[in-house]
Amino acid sequence: MAEAPLVASSFDTPFGTLTVLATPEDGVVRSSGFRPMRDTVAALPSRLQSRGLVEGDLPVVADAVAAWLAGDGDAITRVPAEQEGGPFFQELWAQLRTVPSGTSVSYQELAAMAGRPRAMRAAGTACARNNIAPFVPCHRVVKSGGALGSYGFGGEGMKAAMLALEGERPLDDAGVAR
Repeated sequence: MAEAPLVASSFDTPFGTLTVLATPEDGVVRSSGFRPMRDTVAALPSRLQSRGLVEGDLPVVADAVAAWLAGDGDAITRVPAEQEGGPFFQELWAQLRTVPSGTSVSYQELAAMAGRPRAMRAAGTACARNNIAPFVPCHRVVKSGGALGSYGFGGEGMKAAMLALEGERPLDDAGVAR
């Protein structure tokens, strides 16, 4: 018996359209981001792409996104979300979901949270390969010293705006609060 298609939904946010794909049998977000739906689909592993997709409602996701935008920044980390990656990336992503809204951590701090304090480059790679943003909130990771660093979904401006929504005032490259 063929598996049901993934449910696709889009949400308007101040940062652009958030596209989300979830498995209908468990409501787990499998791919998401501030990118066109075709790119969200392309980020899926082939075994999930082959299921196809249907437009539909994702009430748990919709409620969490609305709560996040209304000030409950931790709502997005309570949505079930999974992506493929090795054991260390899984640990990094799990630890990132524990970073409270309104705070940020450095790549080195994230690596230490995952048990490998010298693996800050791996932490950066895990953030760059995160295909379920903002549910794994890689926007909460900054450079040592507090400067923003990059954000693949929309650049530093989007990252700063997301952090500001959550009450964090990141530093610019000169060390001045934005």
